[in-house]
Amino acid sequence: MNNQVHEIAANCDQLPQRFIRKRDEEYSNIATADASSPTNIPVIDVSLLASSDSELDKLKSAIINWGCFQAINHGIEASFLDKVREISKLFFNLPAEEKKKCLREEDDVEGYGNDMVFSDQQVLDWTDRLYIAVLPHDQQKLRFWPQNPAHFREVVDEYGSKIELMNEVVLKALARSLKLEENCFLDQYGTTSRLLARFNYYPPCPWSDKVLGLKPHSDGSAVTFLLQDKDVEGLQILKDGQWFGVPIVPNALTINVGDQMEIMSNGIFKSPIHRVLVNSKDQRVTVAMFCMPQTEKDIEPVDGLITDDMPRLYKNVTFSLEFYMKNYQHGTRSIDACKI
Repeated sequence: MNNQVHEIAANCDQLPQRFIRKRDEEYSNIATADASSPTNIPVIDVSLLASSDSELDKLKSAIINWGCFQAINHGIEASFLDKVREISKLFFNLPAEEKKKCLREEDDVEGYGNDMVFSDQQVLDWTDRLYIAVLPHDQQKLRFWPQNPAHFREVVDEYGSKIELMNEVVLKALARSLKLEENCFLDQYGTTSRLLARFNYYPPCPWSDKVLGLKPHSDGSAVTFLLQDKDVEGLQILKDGQWFGVPIVPNALTINVGDQMEIMSNGIFKSPIHRVLVNSKDQRVTVAMFCMPQTEKDIEPVDGLITDDMPRLYKNVTFSLEFYMKNYQHGTRSIDACKI
């Protein structure tokens, strides 16, 4: 098991070679957008999605063009989002020995740690993570859930329930935006859909231009809900050959679709490639919730989206977390293996 990045950051005067990033070779040295120009990540009022055709059109445009949006008026109180941030920071700032009580096993994604290592050539992310399955409750591996802070489990269980409700709202709205029956994406969730939480800690790094908090990737989820750090930015989205910073919008959740939604929508909705930059002075803590369809049968493009003009683009596929993680760590996209 590698040392955690938090410990490496605190005790090194030279950047370990394994963390030095590739210069985006697979993305042809793509440029970063001018930091002085604001990024127009669309802002969507979730409370209007059931009643406003114009907000629905904005949502459709956001996912087709950006693959993501900033969700406001989503029904989760700002004070509760602060609780989620608080338990995350309290956990990551515990002594190393206390955090290691939740340490993941070598061949398991769940638990506390950093990258699963598949090869000696693999570039490591400058981040520590706590991965846990939140729903269904009978899949919770409580040995990986922190006992400290004491209210961790209570807050995460409540947050999971709130995200599950919002995921249903978003999936129905996405279907209606394509003039489809509103449950058509939800129906592919089956009875064993999962909600996975990933708590992310990005220590400050004096060599921040040489590392990445997360290497370029797209998510293996249907929908991802990101609670950003309140103060420190770092997330970037790849669009039209440039990296664009995703700003912090107070009390918003940053929502993006993943590879499974791209498949279900037959490529209309694009799962965006994104990465995370690291700050040279400040730590950054975020919480991502991944909504994953069932695994008892394949997902597939919705019938109503396959026409003579738009033939089927993706195979039927079962998307396991292990399948996704292996591709991620090899720097390849799982969705490329799903194309016809």
